[in-house]
Amino acid sequence: MPILSPKNTLVRRSFFGALGTSIPCGIWAAAIEPNRLSITQKEITLKYWPQSLDGFRIAQLTDIHYRPEQDAQLLQKAIEHLRNEPVDLVALTGDYIISDDSVITDLCKELSKISAEHGIFACPGNHDRWHVSNYLLKTNLQKAGIVYLRNQGLKLNIKGENIFINGLDSIWAGQPLINHAWSEHQGETPVISLVHEPDPFDELRAEKRIDLQLSGHTHGGQCRIPILGVAPVKVKYGRKYLYGHYQHEESHLWVGRGIGTVGPRVRFACPPELAILTLRSSS
Repeated sequence: MPILSPKNTLVRRSFFGALGTSIPCGIWAAAIEPNRLSITQKEITLKYWPQSLDGFRIAQLTDIHYRPEQDAQLLQKAIEHLRNEPVDLVALTGDYIISDDSVITDLCKELSKISAEHGIFACPGNHDRWHVSNYLLKTNLQKAGIVYLRNQGLKLNIKGENIFINGLDSIWAGQPLINHAWSEHQGETPVISLVHEPDPFDELRAEKRIDLQLSGHTHGGQCRIPILGVAPVKVKYGRKYLYGHYQHEESHLWVGRGIGTVGPRVRFACPPELAILTLRSSS
């Protein structure tokens, strides 16, 4: 029987060590983490947010990519949390499907169970614009009591304060009309903007008023290297702003991890997320 050299022994041990680590990591990434909904609580202070609305709470659900046979329980966890922890407003920032538009009806029936005192608002994502007609998406969202904003904006009057909320069409797959989306904005009214892809943030804030942009698209990387937090794979229009809170001058951006997946249903060091954002006034 041949005797292994110390070098060969080290190689063999390294191989089996890596194999032994990869198997449980693979099980975690495929079978466990994609189902472990995390709740992110984040406070964001906006310079011009009204004092009377200090503490205003927005829930963001993004990138649902609904596959009923796999994602129904995960979505239900998010809905149950929102029913037990009421928020002032819910923002849905696109990519409701992967490619099968037949799931839209069932998804919207589930989303109809969500409520918020000042409304639920939605913009489209790139997968929605690629794979489902705008009419079908808009009609089903509206049946669920959700305001669909595609290159549109509207004024909300809350406790006597005016807030402007708008939604832009997908940068990648749609026809974003920036001037149209801001056409109803007046004066110094604070702006909350729903834009699926985060990277146009710099261009948008240079042209228009944005107090807070809410985006998704990146899935936070979907699979990240622990400790380092590096995402090996990034997506178009989601390379610069990957996840979390960013601020440039008086404009803020929040990029959510979303709850769904694209490609293999795997997540690693990047669990699905329901974000609860509490807006604070600096005055």
